Amino acid sequence: MLRLKDLIQRDVVAVSPDLTLRELLDVFTEREVSGAPVVSGRKVIGVISMTDIFDFREDAAGASIESSAPIDDLESAPRKRRGAAASEFFSESWEAAEPGAVEWIKTTREGDWDLLDQYTVADAMTRNVVSQPSSATVKKAARYMLDAGIHRVLIIDDGELQGIVTTTDIVRAVAEGKLRS
Repeated sequence: MLRLKDLIQRDVVAVSPDLTLRELLDVFTEREVSGAPVVSGRKVIGVISMTDIFDFREDAAGASIESSAPIDDLESAPRKRRGAAASEFFSESWEAAEPGAVEWIKTTREGDWDLLDQYTVADAMTRNVVSQPSSATVKKAARYMLDAGIHRVLIIDDGELQGIVTTTDIVRAVAEGKLRS
C-alpha cells in the first residue's frame, strides 16, 4: 500500500517565528508561495499565510493600510478565519490567495504603514497545526484532504516537519499506476 513517505516533497519553505511580517512577505514574494510552516528549531509551531497576515491586519487595533496604488478588490476578498483548518493556506495559489496580494506587498513599502516591521510571524501565525504522519496511507490522506478541503498537507513525524504532499502528487501517483483502489 502506498504511503505518504513515498510521495513526500521535502523542499518546503519554512519560516522562523522571529521574522518580521515584512521579511516574511519578502520570502513569500521571492519563493512565490502564499503560506509556510513556522518552525522553531526542527519543531513546527504554527503556520502562516497571506490570509493570516490580512486577518492580523484587520484585527490589529488602530492599524490601517494606506496605499498609493489601487488594489483589486482586496477589501472584498474572501477570508478564512482562524477557526478553519490551519493547513488550509496550502489550498490556495499565490495570486488566488488574496486578489491583489502581490501588488499590495509592493505598495506597502511606499506607504507609512509600519505594522509589517513592528510585528513578527509569531504574532500573526495560526498555532493549530493540522498534519499527517509519513506512515499514513495515501488513501487515508486523500480522504483527509478531501474532507478538510485542502490541497496540501504537512507531513510531521515525531514533532519534526518532513515535508508536504499535494493533491497533484496523489493524482500523479494514480496516473502512473502507483495507487490502486
